[in-house]
Amino acid sequence: MHAVTADDQLPGSVPAGRPGDGPVAVLANPTAGRGRYRGLLPAVLERLGAAGLPVRLLDAESVARAGAACRAAVAEGATALVTVGGDGTVHLALQAVAGTGVAFGPVPAGTGNDFAAGTGFPADPLDAVEVIAAALAAGRTRPADLARMTGVDGTVRWYGAVLAAGFDALVNERANRMSWPRGPRRYDLAILVELARLRPRRYLLRLDGEPVEVDGVLVAVGNCPSYGGGMRICPTADPADGLLDVVYAGPVGRATLVRIKPRVYQGSHLDHPMVHTRRARTIELVAEDIVGYADGERALPLPVTVTAVPGAVRLLR
Repeated sequence: MHAVTADDQLPGSVPAGRPGDGPVAVLANPTAGRGRYRGLLPAVLERLGAAGLPVRLLDAESVARAGAACRAAVAEGATALVTVGGDGTVHLALQAVAGTGVAFGPVPAGTGNDFAAGTGFPADPLDAVEVIAAALAAGRTRPADLARMTGVDGTVRWYGAVLAAGFDALVNERANRMSWPRGPRRYDLAILVELARLRPRRYLLRLDGEPVEVDGVLVAVGNCPSYGGGMRICPTADPADGLLDVVYAGPVGRATLVRIKPRVYQGSHLDHPMVHTRRARTIELVAEDIVGYADGERALPLPVTVTAVPGAVRLLR
């Protein structure tokens, strides 16, 4: 199956698609949202079944098995793939549906639901299911862009929301290495450790080939506006414009970074003189000792090339 590339289509050129008559595959993360939506799945399956297509629940016992189940469902002719979870579950599913034409619907049931929010789905999970089921019944999909990451070894990874490649990525990386404490406190401790170690890093950004050298502490590339459960790091990013937004903060100190971070929730950090934003179709990120986190998931080490791919996913909206 031919994968859509950035050279295949221009923004707005993707024809309207219709789902087929194969089953609707459902990937549900039982631990999403710290378990607060544990009882949601039967209602989701019932509402999807009302669209008139068979519904098949996929194996989600491990990340590896869930990813394999998504790929198999797409290869075997699924009409659509629906996720019940947060951005991590969406990220896993996008690796299977990107560029295939298989319809996709995210039911926002995680601690972070930034892709669903950025692409216009209701915040309430049952309201989102109704939108997805109505689109299935009507045979309606809408194209949306995805970002395609390519590593130096040719590895490809897709993401829907935001790639973090600065301070936030370092915090995630440290938190993932820590065995204590458990829960959110581990992340809080990782923030304190990385703040203590904060130093500007040299980045080379190539924006559609134009080189930009940055001594920065915060770098993010957005297809959608937010990450981390509503932090509007790339507030002007639009997953339908065929472009990516890159936001970077210059060589600020700890006190300034602590003042800037809360402003990210409203997107007002762009008003700070040390914060800059640019827009490009292809962005190369070069830096040492940084592993990028895409949709909150550990992705690829820098250097990477990130390309906006118009219409790479067809959403059930």
